[in-house]
Amino acid sequence: MKKSRNTLDKTTVRYIVFKEQGDWYAVGLELNIVEVGSTAQEAMLLLFEAMQGYLESARKMKARTNILNQSTDKEYEAAWSSLSGTNKASRATTSVFTSGTLNLATVFGGALATA
Repeated sequence: MKKSRNTLDKTTVRYIVFKEQGDWYAVGLELNIVEVGSTAQEAMLLLFEAMQGYLESARKMKARTNILNQSTDKEYEAAWSSLSGTNKASRATTSVFTSGTLNLATVFGGALATA
C-alpha cells in the first residue's frame, strides 16, 4: 500500500507493535524494518532507533526514494487493514500494543538537519 510518496525530506511510516508467541515485534511498514524486544516499549524503541538510522543513512548517501517506499509484507498490510478498520472480515489474532503513523521528518528532522 503506497498512500504517499516518501522523500528524503518527508517520510511517513505506518507502524504496528504486537505480541506473538511471547515476543514483542515492532514493524515499520514502508521501510520494511522489524525489531523484536522483550517488552512492547523495547521493541518500539528499537524500531524508532532503526528507522532514524535508516533515514540518516539514506540522506547521507542521497539514496533513491524507492528505499523509503518499499512494498509492505502482506501479513503486516493485512494487520494494518484490520486495525484501521478497512478490512473488517479479517481481525488480528495477535495482541497489539499500539499502531499509528509517524512523520520521521518531524521527529528526526531537527537532529538530522545538522548532520
